Amino acid sequence: MATSLDFIEYVCEQISCVGSIRYKKMFGEYMVYVNEKPILLVCDNTVFVKQLECISEKMRDAKKGFPYVGAKEHYILDIDNSELSKEVITLLEAVTPFPKSKRKNK
Repeated sequence: MATSLDFIEYVCEQISCVGSIRYKKMFGEYMVYVNEKPILLVCDNTVFVKQLECISEKMRDAKKGFPYVGAKEHYILDIDNSELSKEVITLLEAVTPFPKSKRKNK
């Protein structure tokens, strides 16, 4: 089951105050960018975040899962808990690098 457009728009609405938000469809699922940094992976109407040390305390009671076959295990973010979501995203945004730009071959 792929993520619905309604759900991805709800996710973006929940975190709208943490910065510039956009999403990109990728293979039927979505990557959510905060201030142009890839922060959330949304698959099957579930929000996933990488298991990083900076959020381990906040996410200690969170469920874990695999966003897709072959992926590393991620935390599942309760997007309905907007306070927690904003805190986690703020912490992640501070340590997440900008994606590397792809160079075109000449």
